[in-house]
Amino acid sequence: MMKAGKILLLLLCLHVFSYAVISAQPQTCPAENAGECGDSDGWEGEFFPGIPTIKYEGPSSKNHLAFKYYNAEEEILGKKMKDWFRFSVAFWHTFRGTGGDPFGAQTKFWPWEDGTNSLNMAKRRMRANFEFLNKLGTDWWCFHDRDIAPDGKTLEEANANLDEVVALASKLQKENNKKVLWGTAQLFMHPRYMHGAATSSELGVYAYAAAQVKKAMEVTHYLGGENYVFWGGREGYQSLLNTDMERELNHLARFLEAAVAYKKKIGFNGTLLIEPKPQEPTKHQYDWDAATTANFLRKYGLIGDFKLNIECNHATLSGHSCHHDLETARINGLLGNIDANTGDPQVGWDTDQFLTDIGEATMIMLSVIKNGGLAPGGFNFDAKLRRESTDVEDLFIAHIIGMDTMARGLRNAAKLIEDGSLAELVRKRYQSFDGELGAQVEAGKADFETLEKKVREMGEPKVPSAKQELAEMIFQSAL
Repeated sequence: MMKAGKILLLLLCLHVFSYAVISAQPQTCPAENAGECGDSDGWEGEFFPGIPTIKYEGPSSKNHLAFKYYNAEEEILGKKMKDWFRFSVAFWHTFRGTGGDPFGAQTKFWPWEDGTNSLNMAKRRMRANFEFLNKLGTDWWCFHDRDIAPDGKTLEEANANLDEVVALASKLQKENNKKVLWGTAQLFMHPRYMHGAATSSELGVYAYAAAQVKKAMEVTHYLGGENYVFWGGREGYQSLLNTDMERELNHLARFLEAAVAYKKKIGFNGTLLIEPKPQEPTKHQYDWDAATTANFLRKYGLIGDFKLNIECNHATLSGHSCHHDLETARINGLLGNIDANTGDPQVGWDTDQFLTDIGEATMIMLSVIKNGGLAPGGFNFDAKLRRESTDVEDLFIAHIIGMDTMARGLRNAAKLIEDGSLAELVRKRYQSFDGELGAQVEAGKADFETLEKKVREMGEPKVPSAKQELAEMIFQSAL
């Protein structure tokens, strides 16, 4: 009898233990039941255990989880480092990047992922995002609507999903004193956008894109976002044989005009940004580079309503350097934000690598300093881990080297400006325009007859050296 009682007690204990284990497992929330899952995301504890808050330790530090050059509170040229940069984490690459590519499947399996695209999983990623921001020491983040919340079978369902995740994001922002640098709508992945969004040949798609942007602008405004980005990944063509390019460009302009009107209607004071890219995924995208986009804005009378979000890898794909597109945007009064990444010169597509080239970072910062900074824009790390980098700590290491590289660029640019040799070389190169005749030319008051008369007086002009090698020597001395 006693033996039977012990067996019964043992079975009861096993039942209780099994129930406790099952209850402790993270609960998932399938997307089709998105509205019925409650607030808990089923994750306890830290997302990044063992990762400390990243501190500045100086150039001699051997700690790979520390900054060597980025010292947030240090003042350079009258402004704190953190204010020059306003670094932001891109939610889509950091928390939705899987390492998959056209030739291979997913390689990254983060501990907090449960294999679903549910609302509960979306909330879990959002909490991971804010822990990451806190440990990295950055104040800003960026998002696409469909990256932070699952899509729905209807627009209403998609909007409801987004509202639920945004409510959590708002709460976490307040608790952690973080901000949205910019938000945007993902108008390129869904099959409905295969012909484009604002340039689609189908009116229904154009209308759906407008509704999606309307909602994305609303939630960006609700979260206190300081900018809103338009990236036309499929706003272009594969062949002109079946494309009415003029009509598509007109439609794109009308779409952006409607966005400006809605921005004003809801009282959103953020900057509207357009992100140029030449091709990929389309053969030709209409916002090819900074110059093309500036021309488009001027033609349609939108030049005062938009600025540009320059992505370095996109600039190089269009045949320019990042420095070139930044300068093009700056001298047109359009430089608003930078997506800090780079490509590989041996790879012909958009690889979205973290920028680690000190020379490139220095040239970027020369433009940013001339621009007086980027606020209300900043530097968004639209960059992803390499497919083969699969440790959680790699997320931190990648951002650390990206931030350190830009910090070194700032320090070098400040050296060049304070030294003055490079600026003096450029000044001397154009000093022939500093006289009376040059002033007339630059004021638009020198006609051809006047210039011909001066040539007869001066004779054959003497053309001095451009001193390019000296310019490069001065530049390299600062690195």
